[in-house]
Amino acid sequence: MEQARQTRIHGLLLLIVAAVFVWSAIRPTSYAVWALEVAPALVGLAIVMALYRRFRLTTMSYVIIAMLAVLMLIGGHYIYSKVPFFNWIKDAFHFERNHYDRFGHFLKGTFAIVLREIVLRKTPLSRGPWLFTIVTSMSLAIAALYEIIEWLVSLISKGGKASKDFLGTQGDIWDTQWDMVCTLIGTIVALLLLSRWHNRQLARLDQPRS
Repeated sequence: MEQARQTRIHGLLLLIVAAVFVWSAIRPTSYAVWALEVAPALVGLAIVMALYRRFRLTTMSYVIIAMLAVLMLIGGHYIYSKVPFFNWIKDAFHFERNHYDRFGHFLKGTFAIVLREIVLRKTPLSRGPWLFTIVTSMSLAIAALYEIIEWLVSLISKGGKASKDFLGTQGDIWDTQWDMVCTLIGTIVALLLLSRWHNRQLARLDQPRS
């Protein structure tokens, strides 16, 4: 009964992401930027769906994956630096930039919960300080890899408009560092606030840890 309920929740998450994907693909600001922003989400979703029967994650992990996919789909549709609601926040509070990208990198820190689950279920590492340290390091490594990919895209496209919109620095020379700091903060907050809840979901999994 519980497994069937969780499966329905997972299906609902997939439908939400699919609906946002369809909306995102309709007349985005730039199809080139849209493709760059959306590609990681599609690759990630394809991997999760392919492994669903063999390695089913907790519902918390699927909620986080769906949330991050929606985040990237919205950013791809508008371009991160031009998301309307965050433009309104910028004007209302007299910020110097649209902070959707910083908000997005903070939320990407929650992917640490998914990494935590994989580490706990697929390695001998147990809960404790080393788990926290290693998962935090993995999260930062992924954030750094993403920044390297953005840099490579800019080099390959020779700094074209699409690559500038993809980078979304908005004139901040420290944008890369800020992005990684936001991910680090998001990672620490997620691990501190969600780990106990995550442990309860792990305990309810039918599939034993290996």
